[in-house]
Amino acid sequence: MAKRQRRLRDGAVFAAGLLLCAGVSGCAGVGAASEDSRPADDPVRTLRQAPEALLTAGSAQARTAMEMATGGTRVTIRGEGAYDFRHQLGQLTVVLPADPTGAAEHVPIVELLAPGALFMKNRGAGVPAGKWVRVATATLSDGNLVTGGATDPYLAAGVLRGTREAAYLGRTEVAGVAVRHFKGTADLALAARGASGAERAALRAAAKGFATDEVPFEVYLDDQGRVRKLRQSFSFVNGRGRGPVAVDSTTLLFAFGTPVTVTLPRAHDIYTGRIAEAN
Repeated sequence: MAKRQRRLRDGAVFAAGLLLCAGVSGCAGVGAASEDSRPADDPVRTLRQAPEALLTAGSAQARTAMEMATGGTRVTIRGEGAYDFRHQLGQLTVVLPADPTGAAEHVPIVELLAPGALFMKNRGAGVPAGKWVRVATATLSDGNLVTGGATDPYLAAGVLRGTREAAYLGRTEVAGVAVRHFKGTADLALAARGASGAERAALRAAAKGFATDEVPFEVYLDDQGRVRKLRQSFSFVNGRGRGPVAVDSTTLLFAFGTPVTVTLPRAHDIYTGRIAEAN
C-alpha cells in the first residue's frame, strides 16, 4: 500500500512539473456507434477543415483532460473554461491530481490563453500570491500542447490541419449530440505549414520538440463540422532523462456561441523573477 501511495504521489509531482517547467526554460468514444456506417466525404479533407468550422462558430465552453503514464501509474489533470476562437483567447481553471490521501494538494491554477502566450496564476514555486507568470508558447518545446496541463482548444484543433490519414467510423453521439466519428494520424510539421501567426509558431515548436511529430487522434465532429470531442496522443522527451513520456489529451467543446471575456494581466501584475523548479 505504501509503495502504491508513493507511485501516486510521484505521479502528482510529475503532473505539476508539466506546469512548473514552463516558466523556467521551456522544458520540454462516447455512445454506441449507429448502424449508419456510410463513409463521409474525403475524411482527410473534412478533418483539415475542422479549425475553420470553429472560427465560424466563434466561441464555446470547454473541458479538458490530460492523462500521462509515469512510474506505472496514470495521473490526470483536468481543466474547464471557455474559448474565443476568432480572437484565440481563452480562460481555463486547471486542477492537478489530489495526493494519495485524497486531499487536494494544489490550488487550482487559472490559465489565460492568448496568441503566442500562456498566463498562469496560482502556479506556486516561488511566485508571489496574486501574480501571473507569462510564457511565450513558441519558446516551449511542445508549443503548449502539453506544458500548461491543458491543450489550447484552438491549437488542438489546429493539429488536424496536418491530418495525413483518417478513417470514418460512422455516426454516434457525444453528450446527446449527433456526431461523425473519425480516427487518424496527423503530422505536426504539416499542421504548422497550414497554420499562420502564433498558431504556426507553436506548432513548429512542437514539431521540433516532441519525440515524434506524428499525433494519433480520435475526433467527433457535429453536422456543422465543429469539433465536439478530440483525443490526441503526444510523446515528448522528459527533461529529467527518463525517456519519452506518453500524454493523452482530451478536449470537449459545447455551448457554441457562449460569450467569452478574457482580460489579460497588466504588466505590473506579471511576475518576472526567478521561478523554482518542481521537485
